[in-house]
Amino acid sequence: MVRWILFLIFLYSLMVLLVYLGQRRLLYFPEDWRPSEEYLRANGLRSWPSETDYRGFLSRDPLGESKGTVVVFHGNAGAAWQRLYYPAALERLGYRVLLAEYPGYGGRPGEPSETVLVADARETVEKAYREFGEPIFLWGESLGCGVVSGVLAQSSVPIAGAVLLTPWSSLPDLAQRLYWFLPARWLVKDKFDNVANLKAYRGRVAVVLAGRDEVIPLPLGQRLYESLAGTKRRWVFEGAGHNNWPADPAESWWGEVMGVVSGG
Repeated sequence: MVRWILFLIFLYSLMVLLVYLGQRRLLYFPEDWRPSEEYLRANGLRSWPSETDYRGFLSRDPLGESKGTVVVFHGNAGAAWQRLYYPAALERLGYRVLLAEYPGYGGRPGEPSETVLVADARETVEKAYREFGEPIFLWGESLGCGVVSGVLAQSSVPIAGAVLLTPWSSLPDLAQRLYWFLPARWLVKDKFDNVANLKAYRGRVAVVLAGRDEVIPLPLGQRLYESLAGTKRRWVFEGAGHNNWPADPAESWWGEVMGVVSGG
């Protein structure tokens, strides 16, 4: 019996070690492929700031006078160029859209981690501010919410408002929920602590949650929303999951969200 107990302890300890060592493989799922400029042009995008040293993809200028620039930071899987629903929805509302790409994703060099992603995002936002001026809005989706909150905690650029779509409170909170059988909270290297990072932020924030989110449980997004001290509003898509929220550009919530973060 003692041998079996020791063997089970060994197996459990080995599992904990493997999860700790391989945790970033469980968090980041990059798409390495970068589309051609022909593909981008066909979809109303271009590499930004240049083809040879790009940080993301810029949409066409909106019709009429621009209401500002929305810098979008996507989730943990895929690549920025796959998020065509953002320019489709936001251009028609009068916004310029920059689909920011992460190091290690979409053909960009680098290895993703919280430190790398947030530092790179700060540079992207600063470059966008220098080129386009105010107002600058930040939009995070899932993991991108952690990147946005990291930028808001450190950035010197004036941010007009932020949208957080399917966010968590902190990655340790989420890890413990998903891996309840492990001491996951204490194993996580990349914290992405949105509650802590946004504690001092007093800007306008829109929080969009999926009522049946199977990846990030709804209570974690609600916990973040309740912690926000500035002007805020929440939307909950009751029947939606993590990846099937209503992305149709004709949906009215796009305009409602941007109205809140723009003060309109």
